[in-house]
Amino acid sequence: MNKKDLRTILLVEDSLADAEMAMDALGEAHLANPVVHVEDGVDCLDYLYARGAWAARDTGDPAVVLLDIKMPRMNGLEVLTRMRADERLRRVPVVILSSSREESDLARSWDLGANAYVIKPVDVDQFFDAVRTLGQFWALLNQAPEND
Repeated sequence: MNKKDLRTILLVEDSLADAEMAMDALGEAHLANPVVHVEDGVDCLDYLYARGAWAARDTGDPAVVLLDIKMPRMNGLEVLTRMRADERLRRVPVVILSSSREESDLARSWDLGANAYVIKPVDVDQFFDAVRTLGQFWALLNQAPEND
């Protein structure tokens, strides 16, 4: 498999500090997959639909979307709702990566079809380990169905 065949890991995170840590952790996982960072739900949908600033991107759906919930403009639950309603995007794995411990966020995420819900650890080392493990699992180990 060459580099062009590797699917992107899409990180949707409005906190630049958390995004930087996640990008570093994914880098430490030594994944060949490209990682794209967008800052909110609107940018996420623009990326997924290859429109706006992303109109010229290579087509193809990400291997996984690491999605924060609490973001400006459009939150992660709204993004997840739209992805699961779309025939093309409904099987793209979505991992909620959130600092929210609210039961309602957790339950709603699962109800909407999240593949996993990971609470961002306060500890930096734990955060690194969690993101590195997520990247390795979803980019390397998870077997997705072929597109119809």
